[in-house]
Amino acid sequence: MSVQVDLNCDLGESFGTYTIGQDEYVLDLVSSANIACGYHAGDHNIMSETVKLAVSKGVSIGAHPSLQDLIGFGRRIIQVDAKDVYNSILYQIGALDAFVKVNGAILQHVKPHGALYNMAAKDSKIATAIAEAIYDFRPELILYGLSNSELTKAGERIGIQVANEVFADRTYQEDGSLTPRSREDAFIDDPLVAARRVIDMVTKGSAEATNGRSIQLQADTICIHGDSLRALDFAKELRKELINHRIMIKAVGYSDG
Repeated sequence: MSVQVDLNCDLGESFGTYTIGQDEYVLDLVSSANIACGYHAGDHNIMSETVKLAVSKGVSIGAHPSLQDLIGFGRRIIQVDAKDVYNSILYQIGALDAFVKVNGAILQHVKPHGALYNMAAKDSKIATAIAEAIYDFRPELILYGLSNSELTKAGERIGIQVANEVFADRTYQEDGSLTPRSREDAFIDDPLVAARRVIDMVTKGSAEATNGRSIQLQADTICIHGDSLRALDFAKELRKELINHRIMIKAVGYSDG
């Protein structure tokens, strides 16, 4: 049986006259795009343009909702209750889905962004609010969440398909959480090193934590951060190494049969 994995990237994170990332080129290399919905980045024009680009390149489209935090790029912890999370997820998914529909495509998945993603990985109430909003909007949507986290557990409990996500450019703690961005060892800057780690995650289901211990991960989808200065380099190297190891790059839920 062939090994298959999704390669996703957070895109559509430009805003007004500010350009972030190399979306047009990255979309030639990935199988899924997580498109910002205006709360941490993006706006109605950027959302429209990015959806059209993704459709033209045959890339599966997902919503990338966030805490309402343009100044902090959605990466600041903000105190929110479950009802607020539920409503904000519905609002953002609905906004992106409108652009997807008018371009003749189907919204495939939802992946929370930044602080909201990390909060949901550990807080079951926030995780449940996100999963419930997705289920109530459209139960066929796939929830992307940190591998073995409260978010993927909430999705499974509520009855929606989940995709366990691993990160190419981030390091891990022993409990399976991502190393906080404030730490110097939070990032992997070398695409070659990242690619080797990703191959282990996909083929062996494991990664090395910052303390040297091995942790178990399930890799259904691999994330590249589109706002990274080397996002395109990472996408090229990861795609090359996955193909070299005969690992098929396909969107979650895609089947040749």
